[in-house]
Amino acid sequence: MLVDLLLADFASPGPILLDLGAIAIRWYGLLIAIAVLVGINLSQFLARYRNLNPDDVGDFAIWAVIGAIVGARIYYVAFEWESYADDWVKALQIWRGGIAIHGAILGGTIAAILFSRKHRLSVWALLDVVAPSLVFGQAIGRWGNFFNSEAFGAPTNLPWKLYIPLASRPPGYTSYEYFHPTFLYESLWNLGVLALIGWLFWRGVRGAIALKPGTISLVYFAAYSLGRVWIEGLRMDSLMLGPLRMAQVVSLGGLSIALLSLIWLYGLKRSLPDTIPTSSATATTTRKP
Repeated sequence: MLVDLLLADFASPGPILLDLGAIAIRWYGLLIAIAVLVGINLSQFLARYRNLNPDDVGDFAIWAVIGAIVGARIYYVAFEWESYADDWVKALQIWRGGIAIHGAILGGTIAAILFSRKHRLSVWALLDVVAPSLVFGQAIGRWGNFFNSEAFGAPTNLPWKLYIPLASRPPGYTSYEYFHPTFLYESLWNLGVLALIGWLFWRGVRGAIALKPGTISLVYFAAYSLGRVWIEGLRMDSLMLGPLRMAQVVSLGGLSIALLSLIWLYGLKRSLPDTIPTSSATATTTRKP
């Protein structure tokens, strides 16, 4: 069968897509670029249904990309400083991999707050149209880990096992050839999260449910964090803080904050703190096409 043939050769062809001598086009960079372009267009499309100006969302994309990349890289380098202390220039070589999604989310959120304050927009309305693009971009970007032969899990003999080259195997596991493709698990999980928040978004647009500003972004963070707790437990290259896997700690914290915020919104029926007056923020509700 075709599926069996594909699974039998589930291995990265290498990180370089095209080698032009002085310049090399890497899969990782290409996938990030695709994720950004798709995300901008998707967010601008969704903005029309939240009474946001698509041009404002397009302008925010520049802030978001800068904030996300800087945050993702700083987060990663901070926990892997021993690898960069002797040659800090390597910390700038983001095309070689080494970014952390939690850092990207933090950096992007800070950018959203600053942008919203500057343009007097509801930060929650803005984040609600960005969240679907973010999780879709994560699903695409995770495949960069595949080409770099990174972000894999423990050894396995499952049919969808991933072949890892000897040079990329962790110490003590050089005799193993196949590992859990945790990058794939997370990519698929992110597509599931996209389906969930997409369904909620359009239910709100159609008037089937009344969504308050912030609901989509909070559901995204709760659902993503839940999956990340499980998937991170399988990985062998987690960022660590002592004996703790930082991604699991941050995900559990994020899940708790997101759930408590949803209880605040719907259980206590109170609005979330925003960057513009509540009366203006609540006006950015869904509208029918």
